[in-house]
Amino acid sequence: MRKIVFATHNQNKLKEIRTMMPRSIKLLSLDDILCHDEIPETADTIEGNAKLKADHVYYKYNLPCFADDTGLEVEALGGEPGVRSARYAGNDKNSEANIDKLLFNLKHKESRAAQFKTVIHLMDKKENKRFTGICKGHIIENKRGDGGFGYDPIFVPEDYKETFAELSSAIKNKISHRGLAVKKLISYLKSI
Repeated sequence: MRKIVFATHNQNKLKEIRTMMPRSIKLLSLDDILCHDEIPETADTIEGNAKLKADHVYYKYNLPCFADDTGLEVEALGGEPGVRSARYAGNDKNSEANIDKLLFNLKHKESRAAQFKTVIHLMDKKENKRFTGICKGHIIENKRGDGGFGYDPIFVPEDYKETFAELSSAIKNKISHRGLAVKKLISYLKSI
C-alpha cells in the first residue's frame, strides 16, 4: 500500500478526501507523522500557499505529500476573500465571523456570483505537480444547512438549489472544487 501525507490539520478536509482515495493509497495526516507545526501560509496566491505547505512537509520529513489551499472568490468583491478566505474576518479562522463579514460586504451588491477554487500541490521524489478544481455558483443572503464547513452554508453551486451545507457529502465530493482537484490528483497517482 502506498503512503502519502496530506499536509493538513483540518479534520473536515481530511475526512472528505479520505473517502475519495482508492484503497491502494493510505492517506496520512500531519498528526499521523507527528507534525504539529503551524505551517505558514504567507504567499499572495492560493497556488503559492499550497506549494509552501507541501514543500515544508516534504523537505522536513522526506515523505511524499500533497497540500491544498482553497479560496472563495466573489466577483462583486474583486475576488475577495480569495487567498485570505480562512482569515477573512481575522487570524483566528472563525467561519461564522468570515460568513458574517462576507454577507455584510455583499449587502448592497447586485451580483452574487462566486467560485470556490482549490489548488493541490504534490511533492514526491519524481514530481512537483499542481492540480486545480473550480466550482462556480453564487452566494445566498442567509445561511442554510448543517453539513460541510467554512462558507458551505452560503454557497450554492451552479445547477443546484441547495447550498454545499445542504448537499450530501457524496454529491458535494463529486462536484466541489476540492473534489475536482482531488480527482485529478488521484488520476495522476494511479498513472505513476
